[in-house]
Amino acid sequence: MRYGLPRSTSPSPERRSRRRPSTFGLPSDTESDFEEPPTDSDSEPSSPSSLSSDSFCYESESQVPPPPPRPKREPRSPAEQRHTEDTVAAIRLRTRYHDPYEEWEKKTRKDAFHTARRAQVQMRLETQGRCVQRNTQELQSLAAMHAEQLAEVQKQLAALQMRQQADVNKLINSWQEQDKTFRGRIESVIRVEEEKLRAKIEAERKAREEAERKQKEEEERRKVEEEVKRKEEEQAQRKREEEAAAKRQEDEKERLRREKLDADEQGRAQLGMTLAEEDWVHARETLKNLKAGPMKTVKGNRTLKLQWSAIRRQITPKIGQLTHDLDSVMRITQQLVDIIRPPERLPQDIYFAALSSLAKAILLQAETEVTAEKRSAIPLAMVAARLLGTLEGFADIFFAKLVQRSGGWPVPSAIPSTDSDGTAWDELERTKAMGYRTNDNQRETLSDHVMRVSGMMRVYFLILAAPVPQPLDRMFQLPRFWTYFARMIGDERLLETAVAAQVLYAALDVGGMEAKFIWGNQWVKMLELLYEGATTGIGGVAGKLVGGQTPEGKAARVRVQLQIERIVDATSLR
Repeated sequence: MRYGLPRSTSPSPERRSRRRPSTFGLPSDTESDFEEPPTDSDSEPSSPSSLSSDSFCYESESQVPPPPPRPKREPRSPAEQRHTEDTVAAIRLRTRYHDPYEEWEKKTRKDAFHTARRAQVQMRLETQGRCVQRNTQELQSLAAMHAEQLAEVQKQLAALQMRQQADVNKLINSWQEQDKTFRGRIESVIRVEEEKLRAKIEAERKAREEAERKQKEEEERRKVEEEVKRKEEEQAQRKREEEAAAKRQEDEKERLRREKLDADEQGRAQLGMTLAEEDWVHARETLKNLKAGPMKTVKGNRTLKLQWSAIRRQITPKIGQLTHDLDSVMRITQQLVDIIRPPERLPQDIYFAALSSLAKAILLQAETEVTAEKRSAIPLAMVAARLLGTLEGFADIFFAKLVQRSGGWPVPSAIPSTDSDGTAWDELERTKAMGYRTNDNQRETLSDHVMRVSGMMRVYFLILAAPVPQPLDRMFQLPRFWTYFARMIGDERLLETAVAAQVLYAALDVGGMEAKFIWGNQWVKMLELLYEGATTGIGGVAGKLVGGQTPEGKAARVRVQLQIERIVDATSLR
């Protein structure tokens, strides 16, 4: 901390700029300031210790040579002696001289220090006073605030006590009301229990009377039931005997039919005819061999799988580009043949895998497009028919994929209780074998299944009736149309389903008129049997109608009736 101190009032002496030359003839002050007198150490000779420091070169102190003798000074002259004394006197006089300015400066500094000391003390006292005053004010403020807070706390405590007292009073009143309510409830419960007890006693009395009455009635009813049961057992026994007789007759008929089929087996083989079960087993085995053979090999080999995927990606857009134009049909057919059968022959596994992809693409297109517009099945069937006659092995694979996606309806045949190899089905496998699609273990609805299967079967019937340059496989020839209706009418289990009614309508819509011109009255008789099943009942049995009783079956049954009437009316006019 710096203090500004006033100078003292002592006069400021004037410093003399230069001194007068010494009366003793010594040099001036300015000249003597830069000269240093010679020290005693410079003039004195080296001490004995310094000489003895060289004694390390000797074995003992006795061997050290004595120092050389000092040279004797020549006695000074009186003038030199007098000059030396004058010089010493001048030096003494100079050292004893007091400068008034320096004395004034020292005194002024001392006065300033005293003044600053007094000002510092005064300021410290004032500061301490202010601090004491401020501390006092703060203590007073704290005391006032404390008193204020104390009053507020006391006020809050008083309010809390009042609130607590009010709550206590409220709880007391509530408890008294609850106690009163509980007492009333207890008394009412006691009254109710007493009433219940009286009612129970009365009910027990009535129950005993009722039990006695019922016991009597039960005995009478038991006697009547025993009589009725005896009559029912007699009737059931007669019914079982009749059923056993009917079963024996059915078994006999089945045996005779089997014997006839076995006897005609050679003839069927010569004519190329097969049973519905045989057709289904053949399609199922073809599908299994396809999956376990070529498809498994292609999917297990990365190179083959990449080549197969490239072919599949070319097939799908070609099927989607089909139109009703004949040129489009011919062009896309040739493009598909070039893809499946390029100049450099494909390996056999890839060839069969490509045929499977081609069949799947055609059937998927039939499921989607034909369902929305049935006319779109015509170009699709034309392409499929030409491919069936061109690509080797495509007929078996196409029919196997058709059976896979639509169940036994292409045969037609009901799905047996076991697989083609005799193994038992599980629920999911049987559902897939019946042609149902599943999503998260949920089977598709009946309406979706009916429309999807009918779309594929419409394409199949169009293939049977399509004009082709060379005969196709027996499963895709026009006589299959007659075989299909014969098998369908001969199996009542199939006729009672909604899918059968919709598929029959699609078949009649596609080839019903042409079949009349080919088979004539025989076809009309078959239509009469079908019309009887759609109106009166299958086999003349009332209630067993074609299509069953589902909404989809009823709608399809009406379409079948109208289509048969249209065919008969058209042929009768001609």
